[in-house]
Amino acid sequence: MKERQMTIGAVVLIIVMLIVALALTIMDYLNYRTLDRARAFQQNTCATDSLFVFDPNTVSYEELLALGFEKSTAVSLLKYRSRGKVFEIAEELALCYGVTDSMYFKLRPYIVIGEQFKSRPKVSQATVDTLRQVRQKQWEEKRARLTPHPFEKFRIDTVGMAYLQQVGFSYRQAEGLIEYRDRGPKGIRNMAELADCWAVTTQMADSLKRYIIFPEKEPYDGKVEINSADSSALVALPGIGAKSAMAIIEYRKLLGGYVSIDQLSELKCITNENFARFSKQICCDSCVFSKIDINFAPASGMEYHPYMTRKAINRIIELRKSKGGWRSFEEIVNDNIFTKEQAVKLEPYLHFGTIPLELLKNQ
Repeated sequence: MKERQMTIGAVVLIIVMLIVALALTIMDYLNYRTLDRARAFQQNTCATDSLFVFDPNTVSYEELLALGFEKSTAVSLLKYRSRGKVFEIAEELALCYGVTDSMYFKLRPYIVIGEQFKSRPKVSQATVDTLRQVRQKQWEEKRARLTPHPFEKFRIDTVGMAYLQQVGFSYRQAEGLIEYRDRGPKGIRNMAELADCWAVTTQMADSLKRYIIFPEKEPYDGKVEINSADSSALVALPGIGAKSAMAIIEYRKLLGGYVSIDQLSELKCITNENFARFSKQICCDSCVFSKIDINFAPASGMEYHPYMTRKAINRIIELRKSKGGWRSFEEIVNDNIFTKEQAVKLEPYLHFGTIPLELLKNQ
């Protein structure tokens, strides 16, 4: 009887132990699920907190990783973009390889497409032509009201964009005239060459011809032209020795050519007395000089010019990266690169173009 009771007691004890073990297992499982949910909630909360506004057309690799993209997905998006793809609407991001629906819906509130990338309704060619005709008519009416008498005379070889627009040129016409002028080393020397430029109409040429000053075609008889003279021709002038002749030639190289004979007085070796002795025996062909393409020239192409300072060159390179370039001397002065006095001296030597000067010369 006792043996039977002991057997029953052992079975009951085993059952109790199994129940306790099962209960402990169930509690551990529930605790694990609770902890896992807490971790998931924490991760999702942190991920949401780390999100920021971005444009898929400009976002960087590092920013994509910070937004939660896998490395392969980030690289795929950048490759997609490098092949010329532009995201015109936010929904196009969902089409990228590796971007899941859940990722897209999480990122959607933070996607902002830049104005330059947004899709816009296409304008028909007929509408474009009509607008062009209206603007052309408005400009013709404005130009017809202009009278030439208030204008002062100006040099066609050095005139800038701003003044050309004041005397009746549109911005595009002024830009075209300056590009045409700067294509060759001789510039524009007479009315026939001016009339060959597409930007100058016959009516405009007739109304402005009395105000245009053309550079001298040829050096005066018997005078030494300082932009082409060699050292022997310069030494033959009174008051110029071998050292002064070499200084004149070296300064000519640094400038890119003389615009005026008065620039010789900037040399320390040329005294006022000596300049007065030979000034009447020299002349200057102001078309024979080279220009600096300020919108494209590297720092090495500007650093040796006598009118350029290191501070100005550094500011040109810095601002050119952010704004792309300049259209006139007024813009340069407004950006505090040069003073008005410095701009006047530099004006003949600078070129403002949307096409590199070297390409223009090769056309």
